[in-house]
Amino acid sequence: MNPTQPAPPRPTADTVLAEVTGMLREVLAEYGDDDAVIGMSTTFTRDLELESIDLVTLAGLLEERYGGRVNLAEFLAGMEFDEIIELTVGRLVEYVVRSLRTGRAG
Repeated sequence: MNPTQPAPPRPTADTVLAEVTGMLREVLAEYGDDDAVIGMSTTFTRDLELESIDLVTLAGLLEERYGGRVNLAEFLAGMEFDEIIELTVGRLVEYVVRSLRTGRAG
């Protein structure tokens, strides 16, 4: 890194939530439902009614934004089925923040 350039800001839950919300609105726009209320406790299945194909789309958007540092498929692979069904936006945001922080160290 060039010493005259400031270090990139550390990702926060608020900034990542805003970015993930934008991605989810993009996915939901395909159904004409891009005005859904999205917060940390919002569930993907129950509240947003996303299907597995929507998670594939979201995974692509996450990779576009964050590169290989955020791997949704890998994150979901470590969960039980019930955990995936009850997955909240907040849990995803926490994963993204953690991944970005550890990705910077590498």
